[in-house]
Amino acid sequence: MKVKSRRNVSAEQCNEAMLALRDSIEIWGGKWKLMILLYLTIKVKEKNFFMEIVRGIPGISGKMLSKELKDLEMNKLVERIVHTTAPITVEYAITEYGKSFVPVAEKLLQWGMSHRELIKAK
Repeated sequence: MKVKSRRNVSAEQCNEAMLALRDSIEIWGGKWKLMILLYLTIKVKEKNFFMEIVRGIPGISGKMLSKELKDLEMNKLVERIVHTTAPITVEYAITEYGKSFVPVAEKLLQWGMSHRELIKAK
């Protein structure tokens, strides 16, 4: 359903749209998941080990990163890859499904930059 000002939208269509929006907010809500997605997108050609991600995203704690990666993995946006090396290493990568959100994230980033400029100009 395209978002437009419509007068002929049924209550069922409106409810369905609200549920889809709520699902999106639930998945992407909070301040870290989009940053994690952006980091994994930028570093897509690299092996992204847990501590490298912690160091690469300013302000995120290991505990928070662990929680957010589990949520992203549960929603099939990020995959956890275990290497049976000695010691065992774990890397994280954005999935093909996760990549489907990148254009939305880019638009959100553009909007955020424009909004920041507007607010700074006041």
